[in-house]
Amino acid sequence: MALTLVWFRDDLRISDNPALVAAADRGDDVVACYVLDEETDGIRPLGSASKWWLHHSLEALAGTLEGLGIPLVLRRGAAGEVLPQLADECSADAVTWNRRYGLAERTADAALKESFAARGVEATSYQANLMYEPWEVTSGSDEAYRVFTPFWRACLAFRTPRTPLPAPASLRGPHLASDDLDTWGLLPTAPDWAQGLRDTWTPGEAGAHARLDDFLSRLRGYKDNRDFPAVRGTSMLSPHLRFGEISPFEVWHAAQDHGDSSTADDLRAFGSELGWREFSWQLLYFNPELATVNYRPEFNAFAWESSTQSELKAWQRGRTGYPLIDAGMRQMWEIGWMHNRVRMATASFLIKNLMIDWRVGERWFWDCLVDADAASNAASWQWVAGSGADASPYFRIFNPVLQSKKFDPDGAFLVRFVPELADAENVHEPWKGVAPGYPDRVVDLKESRERALRAYKALSEC
Repeated sequence: MALTLVWFRDDLRISDNPALVAAADRGDDVVACYVLDEETDGIRPLGSASKWWLHHSLEALAGTLEGLGIPLVLRRGAAGEVLPQLADECSADAVTWNRRYGLAERTADAALKESFAARGVEATSYQANLMYEPWEVTSGSDEAYRVFTPFWRACLAFRTPRTPLPAPASLRGPHLASDDLDTWGLLPTAPDWAQGLRDTWTPGEAGAHARLDDFLSRLRGYKDNRDFPAVRGTSMLSPHLRFGEISPFEVWHAAQDHGDSSTADDLRAFGSELGWREFSWQLLYFNPELATVNYRPEFNAFAWESSTQSELKAWQRGRTGYPLIDAGMRQMWEIGWMHNRVRMATASFLIKNLMIDWRVGERWFWDCLVDADAASNAASWQWVAGSGADASPYFRIFNPVLQSKKFDPDGAFLVRFVPELADAENVHEPWKGVAPGYPDRVVDLKESRERALRAYKALSEC
């Protein structure tokens, strides 16, 4: 009996999983595996919040596969060594996986394909986690797009996203030795800081589809509601998409099927958010060092100032003295996620008011977010810094006071995550009254803005 080895990576689902469907369609035995690879050169280790999510997502996937008839085999080590060993162990004559797009991942996958070919094992990869392959939609000069709007317009003209694939009804295959997930140490222990994550999220495919259904039930008004952090206006699908518990094809078609004339604007706005995810991955594909190297090289000369460790720590812990910044940072600390508008404000504050290198913030978000995505995280930080593609202009400096007054006028979001503000006389500007227990401002907004503008002006004159 022939056997296909299916290698799960950032695609922890059974619905619309081309690699799994291809294995099932062969009609042979199937072994499903996940390899925790923290050893291959260039593979970025997961942050703490993402490790928590991965643990529970693997638990969910294992339960689903058991229901189909096979276990999920867990192994740890460099994939280039572990996967061939596992293929030998189960006498696999074929291996399937869904494509990844980071340079280190692509290099590892290409080497594995060569290795398997030399051993007479068929290795095939599939498109699963992006609606458009990064090399499919390029500019007229056959280069990657640098601006989002023409990129997304070209994507929509190029092809309608394919119809999602159904999950296999059943599978069969041998039971092999597997690591105990608990021994991987993915969960926090001392201290266990994850209570807010447990109260907020349900990792896994079922949780992803429940989250999508909930969002579609309130799609009307999304275009406007998504800007207000105290309102349940966003989809909150980002961690599910990051771990591939639901595919962008499933999300796209479910939204299209649900929408009508009254939600046309909301649907377009939501579709563009999926488009930004695609755009970020194209940027990373063509710029593999996006998390560490300025996309616009002229920013290599930017004069970052040495802020104190106390200022950085105040930002990290949500104690800057600016309510919107502190609420956003505490939201991320508590639930591993932050509202998108508040992400822009907190990033702008670190970069432009504290004059701290955007890479410091990118690394902090990578560790704290359950949706820490290699492409979106890096591209978004560079966008705010002004060093990225289609970036925010250097003179756009988010004013956290104006932002909270406009998008959280009654202070509901602020008080939810900064409860000491409940007794403040002025919730948006607590320094203008009594605010028991709330910290002083680490910088003056006007002075720090002027300092940033001087630095950006000096850069433009270089």
